[in-house]
Amino acid sequence: MKAYYDTRAPEYDEWYRGNGRFADRERPGWDEEIDALRRALEALPAARTLDVACGTGFLTRHLPGEIVGLDQSDAMLDEARRQAPDATYVRGDALELPFEDGAFERVFSGHFYGHLEPPEREEFLGEARRVGRELVIVDSAVQPEVPREEWQERTLNDGSRWQVFKRYFEPDALAAELGGGNTVFAGRWFVAVRS
Repeated sequence: MKAYYDTRAPEYDEWYRGNGRFADRERPGWDEEIDALRRALEALPAARTLDVACGTGFLTRHLPGEIVGLDQSDAMLDEARRQAPDATYVRGDALELPFEDGAFERVFSGHFYGHLEPPEREEFLGEARRVGRELVIVDSAVQPEVPREEWQERTLNDGSRWQVFKRYFEPDALAAELGGGNTVFAGRWFVAVRS
């Protein structure tokens, strides 16, 4: 998947911003919901936070406190440094976090957990709990016309095609899967849970 994210890095935020390949998608209330999600993240108590699979830094820039962004993709980290220049960045593996036990007050991840298959989920949750006391996950909300989990073919601007595993969540089910927690945000397009 590293090659996919390296290739997608310069265009990834077109998905958030609704431009490029995403300009013609019907997503009622999308922009308003991104703004509401931003406010929900900014309202979290400030904490020393590890943003796992930080990608372009689109959400990283809204996290309060001292932030360390981690991603396996140098191209994504380059984008993140531009969007969230106050954070510190580390290239690394989300399933083998290169940090000491208890190094963070919070582990955050946006739109990463929903790409993990069962064994990877367990590895990630074990690592997240090892390095941080609290876990906040943002991911995609269940959509009526889309299966709750599926392999998707994604086409990038260069025409390349990639197979990506994707899951969609309801907040209570996500909280239960994380071992308990509360809903930070519940919308039509996004959910956020604090565990």
